[in-house]
Amino acid sequence: MSDFAQDLFARTVAEPYRTKVVERLALPARSDRERILAAAFYSPIHLEANDVYIDLITDSGTGAMSDQQWSALMRGDEAYFNSKSFFAFEKSVRDITGFSRVIPTHQGRAAEKIIMELLVDRGDIVLSNTHFDTTKAHVENRGGKPVDLVGDWLWRFDEPSPFKGNVDLDRLEVALERYGDRVPMIIMTVLNNFACSSPVSMANLRDVRRLADKHDIPVFLDASRFAENAYFIKTREGGYGDKSIADIVKEMMSYASGCWMSAKKDAIVNIGGFIATNDERFARLCQEKLVLYEGFYTYGGLAGRDLEAIAVGLREGIDEDYLAHRVRLVATLGELMEQAGARVSKPIGGSGVFVDVEAMYPHLAADKLPSVALCADMYLEGGVRIAAAPFLMHRVSKESGDVFDQVFQLARFAVPRRVYSKSHIEFVAAVVGKVKETARENRGYRIVEMPEILGHFFAKFAPLEA
Repeated sequence: MSDFAQDLFARTVAEPYRTKVVERLALPARSDRERILAAAFYSPIHLEANDVYIDLITDSGTGAMSDQQWSALMRGDEAYFNSKSFFAFEKSVRDITGFSRVIPTHQGRAAEKIIMELLVDRGDIVLSNTHFDTTKAHVENRGGKPVDLVGDWLWRFDEPSPFKGNVDLDRLEVALERYGDRVPMIIMTVLNNFACSSPVSMANLRDVRRLADKHDIPVFLDASRFAENAYFIKTREGGYGDKSIADIVKEMMSYASGCWMSAKKDAIVNIGGFIATNDERFARLCQEKLVLYEGFYTYGGLAGRDLEAIAVGLREGIDEDYLAHRVRLVATLGELMEQAGARVSKPIGGSGVFVDVEAMYPHLAADKLPSVALCADMYLEGGVRIAAAPFLMHRVSKESGDVFDQVFQLARFAVPRRVYSKSHIEFVAAVVGKVKETARENRGYRIVEMPEILGHFFAKFAPLEA
């Protein structure tokens, strides 16, 4: 006999938690939003958080910690060397990933800096399904070239391929045959954030490892959203429906030489990260860099209380009820946005909803910055902050193996963990509908300032004249 309550829980977006603390939000008046946006140079980066009603610009460090995490903060041991909190953190990472050596860092990009300094030299080619923006910048900072091997299926928004985050294995084979002696590592981003927040299948991870082994090249996971990826493997990939999230995570990690993580995502904390591996020598080299940049290798730039919060958050992040709710909430946003007229990537991913900007603003050529137009209009119409920018990929031709550049225009509505309700989601979708109605009135924008390195974090824009 079916359980009515369990069936209802599975069909709705009822939260598997209750709210104990609230933070007041305010929606500025339209006239104020116009003034605020102009003062922020029409960039969501420069908006002050106080002036934003619903903030979907990132899911990184913006989640709500649980009562158990807040309690764990009080256990923080702030000893400089070998604190009790480090060993609690280390055990949690070991238990979940299966890696024996754990190096804490203050966030993901600190881990990236260390790994790139150790592995990437000038002229190297780093292969990935898709490099996250900071990963790409760290590779380029070392004089390497980041090459993205995601398949053409990424741009077929209406095609519900379950694992759009996969590496295109044909492209990987071509790249390895042509550039193998210049490839220091292969990075698998799980889940694949810039590939519309789409997961990577276990079969793809297995095949990537097989091809890497032929060329004696290590595979590293950018595991910032590993739990969401594992949930999609469980629900979308044959043979995994009866496996626990914990077991799926262990198998994912088994195909890698190591991983790094921004704990600000699936560990649901506001700061923190780590590197994990079984390679004793590599771990020691990471520790030496860590002491130079971050602090002693048992705290890595973090307070003991932060290590305690991560230890708890990692376990909460693989809870199946939590993951089911998060995925349903994000899917609900995508479905409502599609009903409102947006073209969204399907199936909906894990950390947020990705929108085809060109479809929202078909009258704006790329040089009129339709992505900036969407960010500005979302704030003007509803006080909603999102992220959108032209994104340059270096890709590999299947035929020739040549590297070519491709720019795509996507907007990301990233949903913070355990923060917003279904009502907030409905509000955002309604704002999308209004923006879609009035999109043709937008004349576009021009760049005022754009630095070369991670320019979207600093960029300033101005509206084009009628």
